[in-house]
Amino acid sequence: MSLAELEMAVSHLPPTDLTAFASWFEEFIAEAWDRQLESDIANGRLDAAGLQADLQFEAGRCTPL
Repeated sequence: MSLAELEMAVSHLPPTDLTAFASWFEEFIAEAWDRQLESDIANGRLDAAGLQADLQFEAGRCTPL
């Protein structure tokens, strides 16, 4: 199915099905983001950012939220 076909199909969903699809898609995207984040962590892509955050914290440059 092409993107155009998918867009057409979604645009023709009845309101209750559209709501169900939107909920499913939101969860799908969240899970994909989680997998990407886990991969980035496992491959060390966030190590530098973590180190920088630790240094900022230790230097007292952080404020409570």
